[in-house]
Amino acid sequence: MSGKVTANNNEAHLPDEGGTRRDFLYLTAGAFGAVGLGSFAWPFLDSLNPAADTLAMATVEVDLAPVEMGQAITIVWQGKPVFIRHRTENEIEAARNVEVSQLRDKQTDEERVQKPEWLVMVGICTHLGCIPLGQKTTQPKGEFGGWFCPCHGSHYDTSGRIRKGPAPKNLAVPGYKFTSDTTLLIG
Repeated sequence: MSGKVTANNNEAHLPDEGGTRRDFLYLTAGAFGAVGLGSFAWPFLDSLNPAADTLAMATVEVDLAPVEMGQAITIVWQGKPVFIRHRTENEIEAARNVEVSQLRDKQTDEERVQKPEWLVMVGICTHLGCIPLGQKTTQPKGEFGGWFCPCHGSHYDTSGRIRKGPAPKNLAVPGYKFTSDTTLLIG
């Protein structure tokens, strides 16, 4: 009676080797919490994936067979106009004879094309995003026979390189490859 504690009383308060009811409740609550968090996180993370219509625009296949020498077509890729021109020998020669050191954005014609007769580029002026004229035979082509931006007067040559005006860079060349002699895959 004088404060002695027996071994039997201490053993009654020690947890069993298999765990206590409290451990089970912690594990169960943790598992429900993880499932609940996953049920909210999965839809959120899935909403960050691109939409099906966006993925469909990632690549565009173009049949070049109907495009005649000297003709240009415009297609839409990722919401942007892409100019494709079947260049004549004179246009190719004019593009190759340019002194690259005189250009603002120094690129040779060979760096801009995979096949000399086909020029593929995004048809958006690099100054403020207008669409240059020159795709149709009736439109002005600027001083260098390529494209002319009517918004601020940028002139591009037959390789889509900036030659005159406020545009800082050449018309952009998208990633593309020829899957056959007459088929082009953009993107």
